Formats: sequence, C-alpha cells, structure tokens
Amino acid sequence: MKIAIACDHRGFEAKRQLLPHLQRLGHEVKDFGCFDSTGVDYPDFATPASRAVGSGEYEVGILLDGSGIGMTIVANKIRGVRAAAVHDEVTSRRAREHHHCNVVCIGSDLLGSDQVRAIVEMFLNTPLGDGRHARRVEKLDALDKDRPA
Repeated sequence: MKIAIACDHRGFEAKRQLLPHLQRLGHEVKDFGCFDSTGVDYPDFATPASRAVGSGEYEVGILLDGSGIGMTIVANKIRGVRAAAVHDEVTSRRAREHHHCNVVCIGSDLLGSDQVRAIVEMFLNTPLGDGRHARRVEKLDALDKDRPA
C-alpha cells in the first residue's frame, strides 16, 4: 500500500517508531515531515500529506499530532480526503469500514507506541464496507464534489 505519513513535533516520536514497522510490513511510505521534535505548525505537514492522498497519489494517510484533532481538521479541508481522529482499534476499524476514511489521525500524546501500531494496522487491514455504508459514503462524496478544489 502507498502511504503518506506526516506529523507535528508532538507526533514526531510516534512517527519515528511507526515508520520502520510500516516498511517491514512491505508498505511504500513517503514521509512528509516533520523531521525532529522542534516546535512546528501542524498544517504545514498535514496539508501536503493530505493533498497527496486527495489526489490519489497515495492510497492512505497517517497523521500524528498531540491529540489527533488538529491534523483531522486540516485533512478534512482537502478535497478527496475523508479523515477521522481515532483513539483505539474500534474507532480505527469503523473509520475505514463505515465511513471509507482514507486518512487516519492519531493523538500520540494519548497513546503508547503499541497502541499506535495496532490502530494503524487495523486501519490498513480493514476493507471498505458496502451496503448501507457505501450508500452513506456516496452522499459524502456528493458533498465533496460541491467543494472547490
């Protein structure tokens, strides 16, 4: 799977630990930064990673910050992106299966590295749901088409 990953300074350590795990699993990962724990503004990194997913260049995105909220707000402003802030494997699975999210946002201040890995693996391994979920997602897609690029 082609994955875009980004973080702010609060998510840097979680990203640093997650990257080799994703590569060991055989994923192609592009790191959009940040590249150390120096304070930064999360939109500067969430935006290019989210645009790469929204354009279809990458299948999914993983965004890490302190709470998961800021990155989620940024990602959802990008056309073609459906992002969710998740905090456990259940919300990760639901984001993918029920809402067809293509970006997962994780609050690394709230979780340990094992939890982050489990959330990401659940997200990557969960298929998009059909039936009532697909019908609802079609309605979300229609809203997205009304938004300027």
